[in-house]
Amino acid sequence: GKSSVSKTFKRSRDKQAGRTDMEMAHRDHLLAAVHGVLGVAVLILCLVAELSVLVFRRHAALYLLPVCAMMTHLWRSGRRADIGLVDFAYLKPPRRLRVTIPGLLEHLRLIGCFDDGSVEFMSRVVEDSGMGDETYFPPALHYLPPSATHADAVQEAGMLFFPTLDELFAKTGVPPSAVGALVVNCSGFGPAPSLTAIIANRYRMPSDVKTFNLSGMGCAAGIVGVDVARGVLRAHVGAVDYAVVVSAEIVTIGWYRGRDRSKLLLNCFFRTGCAAALLSNTASAAAPVKYRLVALKRTTIAADDCGYNLAVREEDDEGITGFTIGRGLGRVFRDLLRAHLPGFGASILPWHEKLRYAAALVRFRRRRRSSKKVQGGEGRVEAPKPNFLAAASHFCLPSSGMPNIRRLAEGLGLGEREAEAALATFQRFGNQSASSLWYQLGYHEARGRVRRGDRVWQLGIGSGPKASSALWERVAAYGDAAAADEGPWGDCVLRYPARAPGAPLA
Repeated sequence: GKSSVSKTFKRSRDKQAGRTDMEMAHRDHLLAAVHGVLGVAVLILCLVAELSVLVFRRHAALYLLPVCAMMTHLWRSGRRADIGLVDFAYLKPPRRLRVTIPGLLEHLRLIGCFDDGSVEFMSRVVEDSGMGDETYFPPALHYLPPSATHADAVQEAGMLFFPTLDELFAKTGVPPSAVGALVVNCSGFGPAPSLTAIIANRYRMPSDVKTFNLSGMGCAAGIVGVDVARGVLRAHVGAVDYAVVVSAEIVTIGWYRGRDRSKLLLNCFFRTGCAAALLSNTASAAAPVKYRLVALKRTTIAADDCGYNLAVREEDDEGITGFTIGRGLGRVFRDLLRAHLPGFGASILPWHEKLRYAAALVRFRRRRRSSKKVQGGEGRVEAPKPNFLAAASHFCLPSSGMPNIRRLAEGLGLGEREAEAALATFQRFGNQSASSLWYQLGYHEARGRVRRGDRVWQLGIGSGPKASSALWERVAAYGDAAAADEGPWGDCVLRYPARAPGAPLA
């Protein structure tokens, strides 16, 4: 019957996948062994050449040849391999999951678990945030009342992961069996089997795939996942060629049905989204890369109790679990960026900008001292800012509401154009946590702005609190115009960011 044919096909597929995994494992071990044997052979030849020069009393200059060859070999062996981004994919949820602002506000009134004050509060937050009418909720939150069970969350995970990964493997031509490391970041949902196990089971990944589940790290976790994948690729050169980083937030499990206003903000901002990136070790992987990882830095100020307690998942007075966002968010983020930006800026800014900024800082301190002497108090002299436009051409910023995005861009010395990708992404898709940074990179590409040699800065800020930055350099040639018509931005990129009625022109 049909069931027996299906079982036979499945067994045949599993056997074929097992043979492929075994062949790839043998190939990786063979390549690693060959590299090791060649390295030992080179060192032996260099030592023999050095002894030959000594025994036969050749010219002293000949000593330099084997020494240089040995040093070159040791340098190449110990050098860190470049990490490249082969490509990435991001999800456009089905249109049936779309939630308009009027529809959302009506939905909140009909649910029955919120009082009038809570509904009015969420309505005001949503309208002031600048979010548009084309964001998405998972299926379970469209019910009346919403369903936020474990089974609903598992269903949402599959709805997010599988279409995104299918597109990634199709775009890159790299099969799931070639993936040596899998990193999944999702802050609020940790099922058993794990999220990485769900993916590995679906795609029949090899038994030696290295899996990592990151939770509780908020919107900064996408870059943290890239850092984890980078470490695996560098530590297993020749054995792990590709790593996949999946960024998503399971909105179902984060829904809050209580009345604590500090916990209602997640209902207002967070929406459905998912992104997956394929990273490779350029020393051994065969697939061409689109971007090269230039720099990556992570910073946390969790030792500060005020920052640590600012964003916490906890129960309210009625025993309902929700995510609390406390007061003082702006001050904590300023302290976090002050700790994060100097180190990252020093690694990405060109020398001429470093010298300019150092000179401006010296002049600023002198003016401030003189101003204090004249006024007899604190001088109001504006501190200089590094010109980050000298380090990056395009920016992907935290999608935390349009007013907050503009304030952050202003603090970094960026203009409306540099904040455009973040503004457009929040307006079109809402806050999708760590995956928002990949939607913004997709926006830049859909606009046709990222050319070979351009650099893109991704900045994520999450609970902890922590900040993570990655700087990518485009190394692939600019694609054809047809590529811009594909993906979630294909049919709407020219409509965003839309200007609100009566708002001033940027």
